[in-house]
Amino acid sequence: MFGNDVSGRTDNEQWATWAAEAGLEAEALDEDEAYIVDERPELHATVEMEIRAKVDTNHPDTRKKGLTLAAEERMEAWEWEIERTRTRMDRSPKSDRETRTAQVVERESREQRVTFERRAASVDDRRDPDAPDPRERLSGEELAAVNQEAKRIQTGIPGAGSTAAISRELAEQVLRTGDLLSATVAVADRLTTEPGTVTPISRLGDVPHGEVDFEGEVVVLWEPAHPSIQQVGLVGDETGQVKVTVWDASDQPWMDEGERVRIHGAAKGWYQGRVSVALTSRSRVVFPERESWQEQLS
Repeated sequence: MFGNDVSGRTDNEQWATWAAEAGLEAEALDEDEAYIVDERPELHATVEMEIRAKVDTNHPDTRKKGLTLAAEERMEAWEWEIERTRTRMDRSPKSDRETRTAQVVERESREQRVTFERRAASVDDRRDPDAPDPRERLSGEELAAVNQEAKRIQTGIPGAGSTAAISRELAEQVLRTGDLLSATVAVADRLTTEPGTVTPISRLGDVPHGEVDFEGEVVVLWEPAHPSIQQVGLVGDETGQVKVTVWDASDQPWMDEGERVRIHGAAKGWYQGRVSVALTSRSRVVFPERESWQEQLS
């Protein structure tokens, strides 16, 4: 930049002139240091050297040298905690910790289930896990017939329970009455009015508890006679119809005429000598056709 000047001025003089024109404070430049470049190499450790240094630093024979007593105690406590954590977490390549954990959970779950069933047996003898299985006393032909009827009941009554539980109850009834047909009727009749079971509308009055579950089609909706009523109408199935009242405070979804609904936990009552139901905040309304339509979209 300054070497091409033909006026015979030195580099310092050229630098001062350029700095003055640029509005900068000129500094004297030593002629001997004007073009000196620091060629000393900058040394960096290689990856291998860094690894070797870490290994040497963490070696048990060298780590504690030069440390104070307090620092040595902290290091020993840290090493002890690492070893304890490694042992607790079981880091062996051939570890079966997951399998052993699953076995422990399964055993505890089985024990809790047996304990619960024994407590439930004080109310219902059929729940006793220590009672002998009545199906063992049936012949092969009788057992096949019982299992077939149990499967038919389980298919025909939603929420009736497992086929194994139904077949066991059927076997008890068969041994008690000696007749498979009467045993099937008795078991199906009990399961129909069991809490949580979808009951035919014509049998809602036979349900011994205050809440019922049923399914049907919204036949008609009327204009509510009171502001506290959200909707009121009739829901029917192939066995009959029932009046349904939806209270405004229940915060239930709106139903449309001709729509199929499944109602859980409806409060049972009587209206003009006939059974009726009301939907409260504890009730739940399911729309099977809406759910099927949403599944198709997804």
